[in-house]
Amino acid sequence: MSEEKYSLDQLRLDRAERGAPRGKGWLWLLLCLLLGGLAAGGYAFARNRPATVRTQLARPAAAGGAQTVLNASGYVVARREATVSSKVTGKVVEVLIEEGMKVEASQVLARLDDSNVAASLHESEAQLAAARAALDETKAQLENAEKEWRRLSALAADKIASASDLDAAEANMKALRAHLRQLEHQVLVGERDVAVWQQQLDDMVIRAPFAGVTVAKNAQPGEMISPISAGGGFTRTGIGTLVDMSSLEIEVDVNESFLHRVQAGQAVEAVLDAYPDWTIPCKVIAIIPTADRQKATVKVRVGFNQLDPRILPEMGVRVAVKGDARDGAGGGGAVVAKAAVRKEDGRDVVWVVQEDRLHRRPVTLGLINDNEVTASAGLAAGERVVLEGPATLTEGQRVREAAK
Repeated sequence: MSEEKYSLDQLRLDRAERGAPRGKGWLWLLLCLLLGGLAAGGYAFARNRPATVRTQLARPAAAGGAQTVLNASGYVVARREATVSSKVTGKVVEVLIEEGMKVEASQVLARLDDSNVAASLHESEAQLAAARAALDETKAQLENAEKEWRRLSALAADKIASASDLDAAEANMKALRAHLRQLEHQVLVGERDVAVWQQQLDDMVIRAPFAGVTVAKNAQPGEMISPISAGGGFTRTGIGTLVDMSSLEIEVDVNESFLHRVQAGQAVEAVLDAYPDWTIPCKVIAIIPTADRQKATVKVRVGFNQLDPRILPEMGVRVAVKGDARDGAGGGGAVVAKAAVRKEDGRDVVWVVQEDRLHRRPVTLGLINDNEVTASAGLAAGERVVLEGPATLTEGQRVREAAK
């Protein structure tokens, strides 16, 4: 009986000893709940805290008229520009041009040493004169031989002259005729030879191929010049560079994505980097039908409506291609700064602020200028868009305007 009582006493719980730990557990639980509530409240406060942004009002685009549909940059180039050289290799004895000099077509620019060519020409002329003298002599002999043959023919008819004498006279006449034809060809060859040397002598004089302005002088008297690079670095390949100033135009590279906004005859406004306050009226001449695969651009030729002496080759220039706002190439909609447009999921979007809340708005872009773009769809004039703000903006997020 005493053993059973002892066993039952061991199974009895001592509530006095277990009470203290249970009280501490509830205390830790309350503390964790309190900290969790504070963290949740802080997160909710931080989430609902307005983001600071800088905004801009979208202004309406012009309803019609000419607008800039594309901006590009390029250079002034000459369609007619040539480095004038000689047809033959020779030594320069005289250069008659200087930089900036205006020259006319066929004007003498330089002369080469022609002493050897002139001597060969004189020799050829002498040979031609000898051939002509021999020709005259043969003509006289042939005339006498023909008279002799006619005289013997008459005597042979009267049985006075023998047949052998007549045959000899006829053979002599035919031989002289053949020799005469040979000499005539020799005279022709001599004339051609003289013409060749005369042409080579003329090639010693370098003339302007067209009227223009000399922009570079590349050779001096005493130097060798050649139409090809010969003799190492001591041989020049040109006397100077000539530019036809009436052929000046602009070449610009247009990105393939914007090529559909350009067409021949379109109005263009050009501004030279050297004269930023001078707007030059131009027009598109042609779109060169090939693309640069490295730069993904297409070259466009732009012509000046009126040339001016201030326009020089290789000047940097910025062009603004004009288009009608009603033609769909641009215009209409709302105009905002480029900074307001963001790329998200491959689409152009803007963040519109309405009642201090953000709204994501996909837009379709029309005109794109240096600093502004025109949203032809998706945005209305007068709406406020975000220019600067946090990178992570969300739909419905509260915002506040940054202090200016």
